[in-house]
Amino acid sequence: MKYRLVTPGPSMAPAETLLALARPVRHHRTPENKSLTAEAISLLKQVFCTKYDVVIFASSGTGAMEAAVSNIVRPGEKAVVLSAGKWGERWAELCKTYQANLIELKADYGKVVTPHRVEAVLREHPDVVAVYAQLSETSTGVEHDLAAIGQAIRRTPSLFVVDGISGVGAVECRTDDWGIDLLAVGSQKALMMPPGLAFLSVSEKAKQVMESRPAPPAYYFDLQKYLRKAAENDTPYTPAHTLIAAQVESLRMLLNVGMETVWRQTRAMSRAMLAAAGALDLRPFAERPTAGLTVLSVPEGVDGAAWPKLLESKYGVKVAGGQGSLKNKVIRIAHMGYIDAIDVVGVVAALEWSLADLGRPVDFGAGVAAATRILAEEFVSRD
Repeated sequence: MKYRLVTPGPSMAPAETLLALARPVRHHRTPENKSLTAEAISLLKQVFCTKYDVVIFASSGTGAMEAAVSNIVRPGEKAVVLSAGKWGERWAELCKTYQANLIELKADYGKVVTPHRVEAVLREHPDVVAVYAQLSETSTGVEHDLAAIGQAIRRTPSLFVVDGISGVGAVECRTDDWGIDLLAVGSQKALMMPPGLAFLSVSEKAKQVMESRPAPPAYYFDLQKYLRKAAENDTPYTPAHTLIAAQVESLRMLLNVGMETVWRQTRAMSRAMLAAAGALDLRPFAERPTAGLTVLSVPEGVDGAAWPKLLESKYGVKVAGGQGSLKNKVIRIAHMGYIDAIDVVGVVAALEWSLADLGRPVDFGAGVAAATRILAEEFVSRD
């Protein structure tokens, strides 16, 4: 049975990427490795839509998030966090760890923080150092309107810091155009890689803020060290250079398709999954769904713990369940990175079969038909 990993991280990786990990390990302080790092940074800038610096960490995405807090906010300074799920809550936890004066803009799970609320809080608190947001809130499936939020922030001295870990590479994200000063991204989601790398883009505005402050309470995650070494196509500490080599393979694939096309195709898969959900009488959880994943409420009468287990054990489809208060109440299905339209159709079929297994009446083929009609608009040639 083929195993389909359709969780919103880690996600499936192409064979070419995995084969790169089988190459012999070379020493990391070599001209060849610097050349590879230079290519990785260049490709990441294209995927992120930025002309500014990008640094590479040997960490999970949370490492990049922590660097974006520890290097920016000092104890007692004001930081605004958009909190619409578990990953917004992580920004808040990080800000508390570094003793920021936290202003938390909360939204109920499944809803978003609006640009109007951000604009209002910045008027009330003109001394806010940074606003922390998410592109794609993986726990609930919502997508914030970062373009409009960025417009509200760029008129102020505040920095705009974004968790793009589960969104960048699948969801439209125009870092420079939207005024994003620090963008945190992880390797294991839409960038089609195993876990182990994190990336952070750093604008000139962010660099100026850091240069005007005392040294941060950080050692490994001191951004100034990474920026100095990035100028030499290197890292201050041992890089995960085998992972960087593999990441280059996946980045080349994304850019060979083109980011505009990737965004459009990912959005088509999202629309297809939502159409299938409607045909199967399943309710999307997010009021403003992100393109990279679909979060569905577990229908009444269906065991929210048993459903994901059945999908994996009988049909080889690994979805994610809910986190925290959403445990056993939702399932989360990714359509990002190496997941394609044919995978989406297969997952919808598995949803139909598994629901029938669990005793729910199903009109077999209704979800598949709804999904394929949407996908045909994007993928079937009309020439």
